[in-house]
Amino acid sequence: MRDKTVLITGAAGFIGFHLGQLLLGQGARVIGVDNHNDYYDPGLKAAREAQLVDHENYISIKGGIEDPELLLGLFETYQPHFVVHLAAQAGVRNSIENPRSYTQSNLVGSFELLEAARAFPPAHLLMASTSSVYGASTQMPYHEAQNADLPMSYYAATKKATEAMSHSYAHLYGIPITMFRFFTVYGPWGRPDMAPYLFTNAILSGAPIKVFNHGDMMRDFTYVSDLVRAIGLLCDAIPDASDEHHTDQSPVAPWRVVNIGNGSPVKLLNFIEAIETACGRKAQKDMYPMQKGDVYATWADNALLKVLTGYVPETQITEGIGKYVSWHQRYYGRFNSKAP
Repeated sequence: MRDKTVLITGAAGFIGFHLGQLLLGQGARVIGVDNHNDYYDPGLKAAREAQLVDHENYISIKGGIEDPELLLGLFETYQPHFVVHLAAQAGVRNSIENPRSYTQSNLVGSFELLEAARAFPPAHLLMASTSSVYGASTQMPYHEAQNADLPMSYYAATKKATEAMSHSYAHLYGIPITMFRFFTVYGPWGRPDMAPYLFTNAILSGAPIKVFNHGDMMRDFTYVSDLVRAIGLLCDAIPDASDEHHTDQSPVAPWRVVNIGNGSPVKLLNFIEAIETACGRKAQKDMYPMQKGDVYATWADNALLKVLTGYVPETQITEGIGKYVSWHQRYYGRFNSKAP
């Protein structure tokens, strides 16, 4: 990665920040694009990116990916070797109430990125998808080649549409593209609308937590450092339409989808127990039925990731949650242990 130029969209976001740190540490020059919107506390985004800006090889660009001139100008000016597209409107539950914002960011924004890549092709374009695209499928563990045409939320639908859009560009214009499907990412600097924050903040403040489907759920929790390590390794695993090892799913394009998950689902109640242990306190649990758009379980088949990179995520939930809670207490302790 040394001396390579990498453009990261969503660089002040949870995953983008961690990826930026990793790549800068490996000697890359990173162009970070983010609009610092107010979907959640912009101060958290600013605090993340402040750590990247301190690095001499980081260039911060503030703007929205829906602006076609912004992306075209950046691709032309910096000629990135790799592009990692992480900017998106995230969250299954929020997409039920605010679908329009998902259309703009996830569909229009991804289209503008693909157009910029068509004009100034990188060696490899990597784009974030989600395990949510597997939707109503009951076949587990989830494998990249299985049917994923029944999304349960509009968020998942926009990500599935992005996969289809990217395949057409890979086929028509020969752009090598990898779509990675994330599985429930967690860790320090995570978003305040995610379960680790919501549960930890409530437990530390003595408030009850909302437990959906009466706790009868499982998730393939993936620690953020493991995730970005996998992304970094995938940068060099460039798809080839003539691949003899059949690691690409398309017979007509240099394009593939890759799961990135821990490969071992954890029961929701065990996840909560890990947070209780790290906090040194018991949770007050309020039980609720399953929410619309949610699924009972997720579970990644990591075989393709292992073939392509020789690596699979390895952090166990107790270790990862311990690191998250320690960070949470340090960061939010500055605000009297309460987040904005």
